[in-house]
Amino acid sequence: MPEEVIGKVTDFFARPIVAGIELTATVKLGDKIHIKGHTTDMELSVDSMQINNVDVKQAKAGDSVGIKVSERVRGGDIVYKVTD
Repeated sequence: MPEEVIGKVTDFFARPIVAGIELTATVKLGDKIHIKGHTTDMELSVDSMQINNVDVKQAKAGDSVGIKVSERVRGGDIVYKVTD
């Protein structure tokens, strides 16, 4: 499956488990993303996304978003959008 770089992890919050991501492209609820880094490699569907603690359905390049993840991610991990 082709992947397009859509951002980079800037923060990680343990409770709840959320990745802070600086976007370089648009992402919306339901999109499948792949987070890859030195020790990180996970794919997930975007089920919950916030900007400044407010739920949003879509975010664009330049936005900093929080996305719920299943496990720890690290600053500098690259975020890809998986396309069919």
